[in-house]
Amino acid sequence: MTPEYNHTSRFVSRLTRTTLALVLAGGRGTRLQKLTDWRAKPAVPFGGKFRIIDFPLSNCINSGIRQIAVVTQYKSHSLIRHVQNGWGFLRGEFGEFVEVFPAAQQRDTESWYEGTADAVGQNINIIRSHKPEYILVLAGDHIYKMDYGTMIAQHVEKQADMTIGCLEVPLDMAKGFGVMTVNDEGQIIRFAEKPKNPEPTPTNPNLALASMGIYVFGADFLYEQLNRDAKDANSSHDFGKDIIPSLIEKQYRVFAYRFQDVQQTDPPYWRDVGTLDAFWEANMDLVSVTPQLNLYDQEWPIWTYQEQLPPAKFVFNDDDRRGMAVDSMVSGGCLISGAKIVNSLLFSNVKVNSYSVLEEAVILPDVEIGRHCHLKRVVIDKGCSIPPKTVIGQNLKEDAKRFYVSEGGVVLVTPDMLGQQVHQAY
Repeated sequence: MTPEYNHTSRFVSRLTRTTLALVLAGGRGTRLQKLTDWRAKPAVPFGGKFRIIDFPLSNCINSGIRQIAVVTQYKSHSLIRHVQNGWGFLRGEFGEFVEVFPAAQQRDTESWYEGTADAVGQNINIIRSHKPEYILVLAGDHIYKMDYGTMIAQHVEKQADMTIGCLEVPLDMAKGFGVMTVNDEGQIIRFAEKPKNPEPTPTNPNLALASMGIYVFGADFLYEQLNRDAKDANSSHDFGKDIIPSLIEKQYRVFAYRFQDVQQTDPPYWRDVGTLDAFWEANMDLVSVTPQLNLYDQEWPIWTYQEQLPPAKFVFNDDDRRGMAVDSMVSGGCLISGAKIVNSLLFSNVKVNSYSVLEEAVILPDVEIGRHCHLKRVVIDKGCSIPPKTVIGQNLKEDAKRFYVSEGGVVLVTPDMLGQQVHQAY
């Protein structure tokens, strides 16, 4: 039987040690609006001190996979900088690494990556040089905790040609995913990429089985399929649109692997923070009394670049000028000077000046908020300087004249909206 994760041990074996993980981190993430004007989506800060890409990278390390390549493309400077600063602790002399594969037009073509399969295929010679036995392909822009070892073990046990990580999602959400149908053995018999009418699961007409964008291949098999796809002039060179349907049509052994959350939550925690509302909600969940995502888990830690900062500081204790935070997370380097923070998340190096009030606010790093401000249901981007007496979140019609207001009523503020210079180390 496929080994199942339990919180007393991890499935680390020869399988994970001979696996190369490819983290596809080149996407812009346009639905995040101006949060991704100067950075790729995987580089967007999340959870007070992390970036989104830290979650799949940490899953790799915790699963025993220590050969990792990050494939970049769109505005990748801050992403590359973060990977270099935070993920250089692996030992090259033991064959461990986190490498960056920047888009470099590896083939004889004038185009950049045309699809997810092309992003892997253009780096096939570099991948071959590492001589992996198995290749794990991951999206770099999702928040979750997962032991990839059990998925690779199932791939081997089933003698699969390809294994796809999947989870059940509500039928109305499934239109944005690859949707699959499986037989009793778990083999995928039908697959549709972002269908208008998703096929529900046999057991629940309100749910569909959706691809997580996580794939396992035997290395030689993947090389063959990528070379075949690269020669197909009619292909868009994408795993979901081209590779997977082709494999199923040719009756290769393509199996589904149902996502097992190492936190053992029900339902399992997996988030695509691809919209401003989803990003705000996922961060807000972290400040709740019992968040769905446990960042205090010592058995499955999330690793990141650890900036050396002083502890957070709260000053003044007058009745009308008390530095305080309630139901909130406040990161290192923050200074709360006579301000009130309620149900909010502050990233590193945030300064909030006297008489200001923050409610349901997500404040990214290196932000200064002036005196007498009142900010509610906001996301303040890195490097913003909020002028004194600024009020946001009270009148959304007025806010929309200067800032971006989401469908859910969350207000995004970025430096350029304030007429300020974008932070260089974005």
